[in-house]
Amino acid sequence: MNILIANKCLLPALKYGGIERAIWYLGEELVKLKHNVTYLVNKGSHCHFAKVLYFDETKSLAAQIPDHIDVVHFNFEPNEPINKPYVVNIQVNRNTQSTFDLNTIFVSQNHANRYGSDTYIYNGMNWDDYQKPDLTSKRSYFHFLAKAAWRVKNVSGAIDIIHKTENEKLKVLGGTRLNFNMGFRFTLTPRVQFYGMVGGRKKMDLLEGSKGLLFPVKWHEPFGIAIIESLYFGCPVFGTPYGSLPELVHTDVGFLSNNSNLLAEQVENSQQFSKDHCYQYANDFFNSRIMTEKYLEKYEQVLNGKSLNGKPPRLIQVQKEKFLPFE
Repeated sequence: MNILIANKCLLPALKYGGIERAIWYLGEELVKLKHNVTYLVNKGSHCHFAKVLYFDETKSLAAQIPDHIDVVHFNFEPNEPINKPYVVNIQVNRNTQSTFDLNTIFVSQNHANRYGSDTYIYNGMNWDDYQKPDLTSKRSYFHFLAKAAWRVKNVSGAIDIIHKTENEKLKVLGGTRLNFNMGFRFTLTPRVQFYGMVGGRKKMDLLEGSKGLLFPVKWHEPFGIAIIESLYFGCPVFGTPYGSLPELVHTDVGFLSNNSNLLAEQVENSQQFSKDHCYQYANDFFNSRIMTEKYLEKYEQVLNGKSLNGKPPRLIQVQKEKFLPFE
């Protein structure tokens, strides 16, 4: 099968790049399964296992799809008719009741259900690309992993949880101590360290030294690659019960509550969760091969002329509050 994967981004992902990382591993697995992959991405991208085409703003999107392509995997919504079978992967929230494409694929059951759909595929990582964690190593802190400037990610809530423990420490991956984007937030505490946007070996080493992920999001998280990455490194997850979290974070790999006092209590008892079990869970259920096989099923469906949804997905209930409750 000749597959075009389109996303308005740079490949490969160097640091944050959750969506970029997912589509990179998707393409990699497709090639291993003897399919031909082409990426349509932003100028400056490169890939050693697939052909790369750059978006050309002077041409229509349809005109940039090569004739030999059998199916297109969009990671954004095309704004014009496409004369090839295609799917549209959506990894973000939309708080309006405009409709999505009939061939939309969401990234968790909760994500899909909120738009009246049951079509979803979990993200999966190629864990061979990550260092195998030392699950016997001494661990001395917790971590936060997200773009801290996004208020829905709630880094302030993670810091509050740490302050409610007796002496636990937090390392923030994805944020800085001084942040003007959050209305001049300056965090001054010796129990919290900030590492900015980290990637590669440095990020993996930080995850390997962590007792657990603090993830007290204040929105309906569509998926949360930070969750499965942390679990892979043996880190239980302490977060809020919103969006995909109840699906991903079972009681044997973490604890969910929107109450910071209850979360702090569980953080102080993080040893009750098995690092080996967290690792095995992520390794077995959130790997790129499983993700790729499920996408291939959807490709076959559209190639056979079938739509992925019975009707265009649409948000069932608009969220009126800016942030979901956290206390």
